[in-house]
Amino acid sequence: MEKGLVHVLRADLARRRKATWKQMKKSKISFLFIAPYCIIFTVFYLVPVVTSIGLSFTYYNVLESPRFIGWQNYINLFFADDVFLTAVKNTFLFAVVTGPVGYFMALIIAWMINEIKRPVLRAIMTLVFYAPTISGQAYFIWKFIFSSDSYGFANGWLMKLGATYSPILWFEDGKYIQPILIVVVLWMSMGTGFLSFIAGLQNVDRSLYEAGYMDGIKNRFQELWYITLPSMKPQLMFGAVMTITSSFAIHDQLAALAGFPSVGYAAHTVVSHLVDYGTIRFEMGYASAIATLLFMVMILCNKLVQFLLRKVGQ
Repeated sequence: MEKGLVHVLRADLARRRKATWKQMKKSKISFLFIAPYCIIFTVFYLVPVVTSIGLSFTYYNVLESPRFIGWQNYINLFFADDVFLTAVKNTFLFAVVTGPVGYFMALIIAWMINEIKRPVLRAIMTLVFYAPTISGQAYFIWKFIFSSDSYGFANGWLMKLGATYSPILWFEDGKYIQPILIVVVLWMSMGTGFLSFIAGLQNVDRSLYEAGYMDGIKNRFQELWYITLPSMKPQLMFGAVMTITSSFAIHDQLAALAGFPSVGYAAHTVVSHLVDYGTIRFEMGYASAIATLLFMVMILCNKLVQFLLRKVGQ
């Protein structure tokens, strides 16, 4: 009986393979068009991720061949690397504050801009809020605002108002670094997710609103919850993925403003730790372990967001 079952399963598998191959031959033009993307994705995304996971179980300093050491890198990360634990705390602080706040702030501002009736004014307002993102070095404006001498705008105004008599060392004092950087990251959070929200809001079918009011919707909040947000779930998902990725990958802005390493590691994130070991110390096995953990956390957060967005409009 078992042999008969195995024979049936093999025959079914062979039939499925034959049908799949036939369908692929039929759609060969379509596969030809997506082949460049598949090749680029495999070579520059999939292969590096798999390679990084493999290297995370080795000691690899670039000059010598990788040497397998098992879970030692992960053990060292959690039990022998105090700076990494500080980086994890800082990363989650930035992610928890700037991620959700930046996401909802982008959604609310996009909704407010979408309410503007004049297309030209709407385009101008979109550009105003999106400009800090497309200007790669825009965060240096905050370097001038919070300059640690009397010529900085913040120190100048505080000294003029008599709130302080000497310049405050904004980026040399750990208690000021994180609040300022959170404001800077929020200011630069209107990225591609913000544009996707604008596009999603403008593409909602207007007849749905009329049908909704006939079915009992009574105010703008119900309209937003039951019609607008469910109609733009793909844009909400895309914005959430981009926000999570950017909030966990913060490093360049922080290093440019607070220095690398920052005072008391106040601006040291997991990506900063990864850059330290990967591009300065060249301990690639240890850096790969950091990258693998960060990748896993981002995947889990994305799954959580997908679960929460399924509840919208239900």
